[in-house]
Amino acid sequence: MSKLQPPPVTLLNKYQGPNFLALYSTKVTASGGEAEHARASGIVRAEDGNLDVQLRLPPELGGEGGGTNPEQLFAAAFAACFHGALNLLAARSGIALRGSSVQVSVALGRDPVDGLFALSADVRISLPGVEKGIAEELVRSTERFCPYAKMARNGFNSIVALAT
Repeated sequence: MSKLQPPPVTLLNKYQGPNFLALYSTKVTASGGEAEHARASGIVRAEDGNLDVQLRLPPELGGEGGGTNPEQLFAAAFAACFHGALNLLAARSGIALRGSSVQVSVALGRDPVDGLFALSADVRISLPGVEKGIAEELVRSTERFCPYAKMARNGFNSIVALAT
């Protein structure tokens, strides 16, 4: 088996085109499980089988815990994407990152605007050994580049439709 490698820096090349250009697409399905409720007892599976996770409602929301939940999955995806983007931008700038990490805290709460639910995210980046000014510039650049940060800031295209 070959050694795992980071993606090529050429992914940083800007795209000039009139429409969204998908580079990768995946499909994940959530189903209800024992309680017929995805958050309480659901299962999420990716079409390729590489993701197969039992969901459980955390005790803070009245559940028994013992499994992951959508907020943890979102935090994991956000942290992984931001860390990857951070490393790509650092590589392009010739900055060696060693021991870097991205921690994302996601909270589910009540939205004071409509009284329903909303998410908030707190992203903390650790760049040991990188001079503060360079680290701050790299983080700001990554915040503009990372698709999860962009989605959190601007929203994103989402189509919700009944399957036929």
